Amino acid sequence: MQSIKTIFKVGFGPSSSHTIGPCRAAEIFSDKHPNAASYRITLYGSLAATGIGHGTDTALHKYFGDRKLEVVWMPEFDHPAHPNAMLIESLDAQAAVTGSWEVFSIGGGDLRDANGIVGTKETYPLSNMTDILKWCKKEGRTFWEYVETYEDPDIWEYLADIWKVMQKSIKDGLDNEGVLPGPIKLQRKASSSFAKAVASHNPQRSIGLLFSYALAVSEENASGNTIAISPTCGAAGVLPSVLYYAATTHEHVTEKKILRALATAGLVGNIVKTNASISGAEVGCQGEIGTGCSMAAAAFTQLLGGTTKQIEYAAEMGFEHNLGLTCDPVLGYVQIPCIERNAVAAGKAWQCATYALYSDGGHKISFDQVVETMAQTGKDLQSAYRETGYGGLAKNWESFK
Repeated sequence: MQSIKTIFKVGFGPSSSHTIGPCRAAEIFSDKHPNAASYRITLYGSLAATGIGHGTDTALHKYFGDRKLEVVWMPEFDHPAHPNAMLIESLDAQAAVTGSWEVFSIGGGDLRDANGIVGTKETYPLSNMTDILKWCKKEGRTFWEYVETYEDPDIWEYLADIWKVMQKSIKDGLDNEGVLPGPIKLQRKASSSFAKAVASHNPQRSIGLLFSYALAVSEENASGNTIAISPTCGAAGVLPSVLYYAATTHEHVTEKKILRALATAGLVGNIVKTNASISGAEVGCQGEIGTGCSMAAAAFTQLLGGTTKQIEYAAEMGFEHNLGLTCDPVLGYVQIPCIERNAVAAGKAWQCATYALYSDGGHKISFDQVVETMAQTGKDLQSAYRETGYGGLAKNWESFK
């Protein structure tokens, strides 16, 4: 299992698979072929089907700048290796191909080619929750200490930078108002939600604050602004909102504890990515929002003093109750239903943490079993419900208007 740094990255929204991944692939390829007269990138399957709404071509043209680039769309071709497939080619002055690379954007900005995941190394000796729990029990340690044991010494500095980006995206999202980019003309809600929550003195104040923080990050993501992927752009509002809520409402929650909670959350997301998938194109939104909810539930449980068993239980519930969630973005934009899902998942993470803390951590279904179930459920989902934009809300959008 690789470093949790692969779970937390900083980039521009709205999609880690459709913008950050392809641009990263373009950078790697163009660095190897710097003298090409032009480049051609062919996008296949789901990457092409919702690429326009996700701004894939815009991001690629922005990266290449003045260099000549042709983007070819092939949504009708589903690559058997992964639905987010692309072929990058370099061409000479006579338009002859001088180099090519077939690569897949597998979620969270990560890439995979014929040789495996690109640019990463194995960091952890254990890769499932069951074995890590046994390690914790044997060593008398908790999840963040497992992370600290095997990561490079700079992990805490890295997570501190991630936390700064998360906080800034919340503050910026609460300040910004107006309509989100694109033809849906969706109004931002984070600012007004926050104002109402602050003015409220009833029991709904807490959930209102949590919702507004999640909306703030998700709206920044939908606007193409800087966010911290956790574990994807589409689910980037869940974990920051829970951490920010804890940091601003619980006096005992210091920055050091927030960073430890981030480490635990990263470990949870890493287990999912290693043993299943965090790609909406591959397994549906259960792999994105489900993982984000699970990470946030685990982090919040730890911040509230939970044991390793209670943390695992909260993570399991956060995942279990998102099983089967489809990925059906309207017009290919990460707005409907994505933004609201972040807020709802943040609330669910809070509930799962609370539920787990009222137990001794004992339960029948393990986190690893839910991850395995999610992977199988993703395979069973029709492709129309896995980010292609051909089913669900995306298909019925016109009839709803």
